[in-house]
Amino acid sequence: MLKEFKAFIARGNVIDLAVGVIIGGAFTAIVTSLTNNLINPLIGLFLGKIDLSNLMVKVGGATFKYGAFINSIINFLIVAFVVFILIKMLNKFLKRQPQKPVVDNKEVLLSEIRDLLKDKQ
Repeated sequence: MLKEFKAFIARGNVIDLAVGVIIGGAFTAIVTSLTNNLINPLIGLFLGKIDLSNLMVKVGGATFKYGAFINSIINFLIVAFVVFILIKMLNKFLKRQPQKPVVDNKEVLLSEIRDLLKDKQ
């Protein structure tokens, strides 16, 4: 069982996934900081409140923090836009690379046999 676990962990996909999760967490922290420290104060200038995360409505004993929800939406849109741009760039990069045609060994052998038969005639 230990060998199987070691083989599982050593596979490239698992390591790539782990790196992606770590980078994603760091990127999320950057986007959260961007939203809280730059975008929210800019929006707050137009709304008259500097900190959107403190926007809330109290109904009875419940508190609805819609400012924090707005922050989350802004964070999501920024992350989604960056991922969109990355995928778009990746697609452009992959289109530029000429793709080599995949040649099946059977086709090569059959072509050689065909050519040899033509030469005999």
